[in-house]
Amino acid sequence: MAELKEPLLARKPASAANLREIFNIPSGSGRPPFQVMDVLGLKKRGQSIRSWIRVDTSGNSGVIEVDKFTMMRRCDLPARDLRLLDPLFVYPSTILGREKAIVVNLEQIRCIITADEVLLLNSLDSYVLQYVVELQRRLRTSGVSEAWQSEDAMIRRRGSRNFDSSSPDYLPFEFKALEVALEAACSFLDSQASELEIEAYPLLDELTSKISTLNLERVRRLKSRLVALTRKVQKVRDEIEQLMDDDGDMAEMYLTEKKARTEMSLYGEQSLLGLRSNDGGVSLSAPVSPISSAFDSRKLEKSFSITRSRHGSMRSSESGTESIEELEMLLEAYFVVIDSTLNKLTSLKEYIEDTEDFINIQLDNVRNQLIQFELLLTTATFVVAIFGVVAGIFGMNFEIEFFNYPNAFQWVLYITGIIGLCIFGAFVLFFRYKRLMPL
Repeated sequence: MAELKEPLLARKPASAANLREIFNIPSGSGRPPFQVMDVLGLKKRGQSIRSWIRVDTSGNSGVIEVDKFTMMRRCDLPARDLRLLDPLFVYPSTILGREKAIVVNLEQIRCIITADEVLLLNSLDSYVLQYVVELQRRLRTSGVSEAWQSEDAMIRRRGSRNFDSSSPDYLPFEFKALEVALEAACSFLDSQASELEIEAYPLLDELTSKISTLNLERVRRLKSRLVALTRKVQKVRDEIEQLMDDDGDMAEMYLTEKKARTEMSLYGEQSLLGLRSNDGGVSLSAPVSPISSAFDSRKLEKSFSITRSRHGSMRSSESGTESIEELEMLLEAYFVVIDSTLNKLTSLKEYIEDTEDFINIQLDNVRNQLIQFELLLTTATFVVAIFGVVAGIFGMNFEIEFFNYPNAFQWVLYITGIIGLCIFGAFVLFFRYKRLMPL
């Protein structure tokens, strides 16, 4: 990885600081040195020059520095599409198919895919470097396999005339780059989901055994991370599903076919111009009537255009259907992967909700026990209040014959205690009869 970082890092251009060091020489007259204006810095800030990693169809990579307007003209993209790739802003995951490029914004992978190259924002992020390495490996491997297939096809074509050399597993360059981007995004989200699972299940089990403020705070943070990750996974899943549901968007993403179709139309126009020039040469050298020559050239042009349109329409319809099927199968494979990640997060969310329900049940049980204890305590307080009433009566300042007996106060205490116990037992039986105290 360290070896890859060195060639991918952009070389620092000669900035105005270096120019200041060159021109910051004190003059003999004692005047202040010549102040150099930061022209390069102003130009870079004005044109928003960014460093991009370029990977071509052969797997060769390099670093280029272009401004936004040059990139817009190079890839034929509007400014709002390039704004999706700006690292200063946070945009949801998006896959856009344009006339000459595919704009991909999947987590750390932000790139522009054309029929001839892939342009990524230069970054030291490990996932970006892994994307470049994996794309180069697949492009070089596919190049070697295509060479072997071509040699094998030539050998078989010599022995059999009806052999078809087209491979059903062939993918255009833009589909290979898109596949690596989808794989990187899905693996990144799945690894985050796995790390969250490893951290979540022991914490939730600990929370069920011991409810504390620290464990509740850790679960709250865990749930916030889960919600954020679920939102990211859901956005990637919705984006892939939206592409699979729209055949027009999938057909728009077949850049190699559109490029070949454009080149074919240009070649047809050049052939038509060549036929016109040949026809004109014949008409100049031979004594042919101008009316008949114009009629023949118009007839030839019409027949050639009809043949070319039929051939082009048949080719585009057949290849368009095949390309849509190829891209649909590619998207379907990663839709299954991202859907399994979403199911994993959904299961974790349900487990958290079940744990919360279990904790709430435990807290309700404790609350019910406290209410029952409070009810018993209130009943006991009522019984003790009876002793207070009796003590208050005997504490009055009046004389009765009952005070003349020496054991009279003891009998009063015995009778009051028995009455209080009877009242307390009656309350307890009443509460159990009403099922207010099941424990």
